[in-house]
Amino acid sequence: MTKEEILPQVIEYFKNDKLAAGAWIDKYAMKDKLGNVYERTPIDMFHRLAKEFARIEKNYSNAISEEKIFELLDGFKYLVPQGSPMFGIGNSFSITSLSNCFVLGSNNDADSYGSIFRTDEELVQLSKRRGGVGINISHLRPSGSCANNADLGAMAGAVLYTNRYSRSTQEVAQNNRRGALMILMSIEHPDAEKFIDAKLADGAITGANISVRVTDKFMEAVKNDYDFIQTFPIKDIILEVDYQKGLQYDKLVSLEDGSYIKKIKAKRLWYKIISNAHHSAEPGILFWDNILRESPADCYKGFRTHGTNPCAELPLCEYDSCRLLAINLYSYVINPFKKNALFDEEKFKEDIIIAQRLMDDLVDLEIEKIDKILSKIKKDPEALDIKSVEFNLWHKIRDKAIKGRRTGLGITAEGDMLAALGLTYGSDKAIKHSVEIHKTLATYSYISSIILAKERGHCEVWEKEREKDNPFVKRVLKEIKERDPHTYSWYEKYGRRNIANLTIAPAGTTSLMTQTSSGIEPCFNVAYKRRRRTIDKSKAIFTDEQGEMFEEYYVFHHKFVEWYDLNWSKLSWGNTEGKKSLESFDKENLDALITLSPYYKATAADVDWVAKVRMQGEIQKWVDHSISATTNIPKDTSIETVDQIYMTAYESGCKGMTIYREGSRSGILINEDKLPYIDAVKRPEKLHCDIYQKTVLKQDWTILVGKLDNKPYEIFAYHQLPNHQFPSKISKGVITKIKSCVYTLTGTDEYAKSYVIPNIIDLLDNGDKVSTRQFSLMLRHHIDPKWIVKDIASYAIVTSFSKAIERVLRNYTQNDFEKCPECGGKLTREDGCAKCLLCGYSKCG
Repeated sequence: MTKEEILPQVIEYFKNDKLAAGAWIDKYAMKDKLGNVYERTPIDMFHRLAKEFARIEKNYSNAISEEKIFELLDGFKYLVPQGSPMFGIGNSFSITSLSNCFVLGSNNDADSYGSIFRTDEELVQLSKRRGGVGINISHLRPSGSCANNADLGAMAGAVLYTNRYSRSTQEVAQNNRRGALMILMSIEHPDAEKFIDAKLADGAITGANISVRVTDKFMEAVKNDYDFIQTFPIKDIILEVDYQKGLQYDKLVSLEDGSYIKKIKAKRLWYKIISNAHHSAEPGILFWDNILRESPADCYKGFRTHGTNPCAELPLCEYDSCRLLAINLYSYVINPFKKNALFDEEKFKEDIIIAQRLMDDLVDLEIEKIDKILSKIKKDPEALDIKSVEFNLWHKIRDKAIKGRRTGLGITAEGDMLAALGLTYGSDKAIKHSVEIHKTLATYSYISSIILAKERGHCEVWEKEREKDNPFVKRVLKEIKERDPHTYSWYEKYGRRNIANLTIAPAGTTSLMTQTSSGIEPCFNVAYKRRRRTIDKSKAIFTDEQGEMFEEYYVFHHKFVEWYDLNWSKLSWGNTEGKKSLESFDKENLDALITLSPYYKATAADVDWVAKVRMQGEIQKWVDHSISATTNIPKDTSIETVDQIYMTAYESGCKGMTIYREGSRSGILINEDKLPYIDAVKRPEKLHCDIYQKTVLKQDWTILVGKLDNKPYEIFAYHQLPNHQFPSKISKGVITKIKSCVYTLTGTDEYAKSYVIPNIIDLLDNGDKVSTRQFSLMLRHHIDPKWIVKDIASYAIVTSFSKAIERVLRNYTQNDFEKCPECGGKLTREDGCAKCLLCGYSKCG
């Protein structure tokens, strides 16, 4: 069958949701290599999945029937396997892994080209089989260190290879699924600052997310404004006080044992993290000690957390992987959107027990898939030395799956569940209810794993003594002892089947299938515009670079429509005018309608960030892996607020945090008929400025960047002359305009000593006066610094002056447009995942 032949049936299945129908056919329906489709609707797919799960169940006692499994899967109602399992289980046309995510190893911390390129090859091999990948580059030596090779040259450093990995990810695709990559580095690494800035360069690392691992020690240094020592190799180090004071800030120092150290200002590096996140939504932060402290898997040798998957909900050890399944919370609400709505806790508990069993079955199904992959590799015609990397890679992954039997059981539709119960997302009552839901999920997932250990045997590595002091395990066992003492006694004797059970992942495209809010997130928006291709010029509002025309139309959140269908007659106009279609509402009346719904002040843009972060921290106590979530904040949010968000997340017990400030990653704008000219904002009398000192083409420069609303507004650059050396310790100041062509600079060094230049203009050469005036004029008239940087980079002749300006302005450039690869629209952030609300594309599958 072709897509066109089955599309009407699939659209009918999804109740006329064409976007969901198209996404299901493209991503999850079973197809051969020619694109022929072998499933008419998701019903066929659920029979395929249920049959395979039931086959594995029959290998064990107390098997769950195929009929029961199908009942839980059908309609995406209760249990929802995520992308890779949904596509791959029972699919004879594709030899792919069922794991959604992997973390690669560091090849025994090898710091060599061989290790770097081995990682690159392993990344490609996993990406081609649908896997999202995490890489930790903290074991690679910093820039300026000595290389262990014949020429003994200085190394370019770890950050150099991020672009290589990014490009490899972009080059590999499988079944229209682009690769996904997370690259992370420890804050303890001497190149951490370079890593934090790595995505600021135009077009850099576009195929990967980046996150920085921060430690308790670093956070304490930030809070107390202490110095912080970075090391390579990364290790705890105690320095004599006098020796530490003698170190220059930000200078890499070689020690006698061949290691390196660097002293930095913790607060300055922290400010760079939060300002970059404010600017471009990256880097994300991983609170590494929170992760290690709360992870049951970290109690076991060989399972220490090494990195995370691309959306950071799965901290994993080297060469481990995880499969995902979500429970649709909305479906457990009885009488949704009515006054007598309640949550069916008893059914929820029963289904958790089954869900965890199916998750364990999924490990067996994955091992079967890996065996098929290994068999295929053996039969491939390539020479053994070519395919040995791929062969050994899958053996390592198989070994971890067998020994740990890690699972990724989570939830989706949290926002819709709360709305259906009449609770406002982020309110105290809603948070309290959500925490209880996740406590129940954790408790009964672990109860199920204990029962499985009794029936099937515990995972190979389990030992009671190793995990007896783990905070998460102690917390869950306390709940089990109170709720089910009998099963608790089995834990003492039989242990646990799975080394770790739980996560909250982004639902990605599967949220289109469930027609609910995604993961732990609130409803993203109640009503929004969507874009689709058209050949009708009268309807086209946008034409892309290839000449494709698009029209836009309103789409309403499915559960908001359900609320409206149930409650329209109770609204003030309902009995007199009859039921109006939502499409007939103008914006003013639609806004008024939304205020009457449980979604009022409960969408992603409305929820108070303090409540959102507090909720994430409280729920994290009941999730043994992590949570993928994005804190959405308004465009005018200050950097100081981002600082508070990250610090609150750390203190609330979150394992990670990602923020997305509206507009910080621009989308493709709709074409307008006119090109508006924008006048410069009037200069205030005083402007705070950043001060840089650069040596370019053997010439020394001092460059001042005056800022308005923390963005470059004006720039001055002059030569450092023998009779006027600018103090090296001054990096911040204030530029005061006295009158035309008279600007005074007041700078302050770290010891609070002031330094004054009566008139900056007097220090400028005549040629530099003209050029800096031109650059300042561009900045004042709203030209993004990235275009100035691009323009300078294109100069046929590069002068010392222009190169210095380019280097400085790169500090203020943000990533290029993050646009949807399917329709060219703007990607938004939800669940820590890039999603397009126009066509439904999701980077998370």
